Amino acid sequence: MPGFRRPARATAVLATVLLAVAAPATAAAAGAPGSRAPAVPLRVATYNIHAGAGQDQVFDLDRTAAALRALDADVIGLQEVDVHWGARSEFADEARALAEKLRMRVFFAPIYDLDPAGPDGERRQYGVAVLSRHRVLHVENHEITRLSTQSPDPVPAPAPGFAEVVVDVRGARVHVYSTHLDHRADPSVRSAQVADMLAVLSADHGPKVLVGDFNAEPGAPELAPLWQAVRDAAPHGGATYPAAAPVKRIDLVTVSPGIRVRGARTMVTEASDHLPVVAELRVPRRGR
Repeated sequence: MPGFRRPARATAVLATVLLAVAAPATAAAAGAPGSRAPAVPLRVATYNIHAGAGQDQVFDLDRTAAALRALDADVIGLQEVDVHWGARSEFADEARALAEKLRMRVFFAPIYDLDPAGPDGERRQYGVAVLSRHRVLHVENHEITRLSTQSPDPVPAPAPGFAEVVVDVRGARVHVYSTHLDHRADPSVRSAQVADMLAVLSADHGPKVLVGDFNAEPGAPELAPLWQAVRDAAPHGGATYPAAAPVKRIDLVTVSPGIRVRGARTMVTEASDHLPVVAELRVPRRGR
């Protein structure tokens, strides 16, 4: 598609940064009924960072980092992440910068990978990411159906930007996915994206956590098939968008069967036009 270059699949090594890991989470909780192995704690969050711009539309990556630090999460799915994208984010590599500020590992999965703005510039990338305190075992940038915002006459087509990170949480091999679904009023692309994501999830075994900006509330018809594979971790959570006066809950943490949700809530911050959601989980260690 014109102006829409697909980066390589597999592990997207050039877009991956592995940095120092923070201290592990607190002691494991009791296992789920019928499980011989104890469950392990995992604090997960999702946050659309609006490319580092707050409610005031001012770019301030230190403010973004402070908001993420306040979540105190072990794994965080990010959306609207710029990597040398443009002047709006001062051509920063936001994925690397946030990982360094938080001393976490990061995998960046570009949706768009465009030529540099100038002869001496870096490639311009925009997408999603996953930050992790835990050891990363595997990463992949999956394709799902997208309608490009970089082409004048887009048509729905497979494109990257559905991030998968497998993390080792005290012996539990957990698949964490970060997604950003289509924002248009027409739900047809989101419906196709849900089907594509479900195909990826069905190919993986063990505990799964899917987070992101779904651009639709949980009761939307196009999300209905999703609830056959995962469940909403915060069904009674607060609205997340727009951050200044939220009326829609479109930023979600979802989990596969077997993962226990001990609590979840929407956090208040002015660092983006979305609000983050954080969930306390217990993951079965027996999952592989």
